[in-house]
Amino acid sequence: MCLGIPGELVEFGQEHEDLAVVDVSGVRRRVNVGLLADEGLRPGDWVLVHVGFALSKISEREAQAVLDYLQGLGQPYEDELDALRGSDIV
Repeated sequence: MCLGIPGELVEFGQEHEDLAVVDVSGVRRRVNVGLLADEGLRPGDWVLVHVGFALSKISEREAQAVLDYLQGLGQPYEDELDALRGSDIV
């Protein structure tokens, strides 16, 4: 299953302006934020991440609601987090 998962922007990468580090439920990974270049992203902002790309900026309230829902899915959500842990993690 592929899910869009909320992640909190932690920092921007040094090596490329379109890369940033996000924290997705305790898992940190690099994602491409180039699609949101006009959003004025800053550390602490929340984004919806799918297949390594930040697709949209979302509010903290919306992020928490989605995380609560995803955690309620149980194993499929844990599987998605395991996939994140095995990918391009910081």
